Amino acid sequence: MGALPFVDAHIHLWDLTRIRYPWLTPPFDDNGPNGSVEPIARTYLLDDYLADAKAWNVVGAVHVDAGAEAASALDETRWLQALSDERGLPTGLVAFAALGAPDAEALLEAHAAHRSVRGVRHIVNWHADPKRTYTPRDVTGDPAWRTGFGLLAKYGLSFDLQCYPGQMLGLVDLFAAHPDTPVMINHAGMPVDADKTEWREGMKALAALPHVSTKLSGFGFVHRRWTEEQIQPLILEAIEIFGTDRCMFASDVPTDKLFGSLDRHLTAYTAITAGFSEDERRDLFGRNANRLYRLGLAV
Repeated sequence: MGALPFVDAHIHLWDLTRIRYPWLTPPFDDNGPNGSVEPIARTYLLDDYLADAKAWNVVGAVHVDAGAEAASALDETRWLQALSDERGLPTGLVAFAALGAPDAEALLEAHAAHRSVRGVRHIVNWHADPKRTYTPRDVTGDPAWRTGFGLLAKYGLSFDLQCYPGQMLGLVDLFAAHPDTPVMINHAGMPVDADKTEWREGMKALAALPHVSTKLSGFGFVHRRWTEEQIQPLILEAIEIFGTDRCMFASDVPTDKLFGSLDRHLTAYTAITAGFSEDERRDLFGRNANRLYRLGLAV
């Protein structure tokens, strides 16, 4: 198991004694998009990740902003950069920046000054269902947010897009206007609604832009008690839409541990792609993340 070199395209680490994470702070309930996060509301460090991934040939990992309070965004980057310098992991960093904030450019510049920072994420998931939404409104149409997005290329930063399918078509024009800003769709576009038509149309529209790619992770957001049979069609269709050169498997731990262990997820991903060629599987499990996040690994 785990013979292929694996560049994990999406992980989180957090030290709850160092930085505050509002979403990991009590009280907890089952009403949010993830259900109760109490099981993962404890410090999770690099050695915890390596223990979870011990059966897999991890050669690199991309850390994505873990939902620290906004004022601590730069502190999180500094901590992770020091860890990367000392241990070699995480290999790349995706930091937090609220793109519509008045100080967005100053924060982007400060993040970009760190050797391992490759991009930023600003979670923009808006959904009409209050149990699904992450934000009180859809910010992706705001002029200030779009202006902030337009600054990313100036600092050589990519953008990690975590949105819902209903927001995708509204972003096509913005992304098309900035072809020098790579966009990585998080969690296969989070097709949480029973009708996948909107997801399918949105993913196809975004895939028409050659600088947009997608991660394959987070299927517990769709089916909390997922089975391989449930997630297989979503994975195969996402790969069909984007091609094997623009999809990246990721563990999304510890968040996805709410829905199953790292081993359970990666074993399913391996089984679902068993019919692919070795070259294609090497792309999906390692080479694409290495190339798209510009990690410089020998995979």
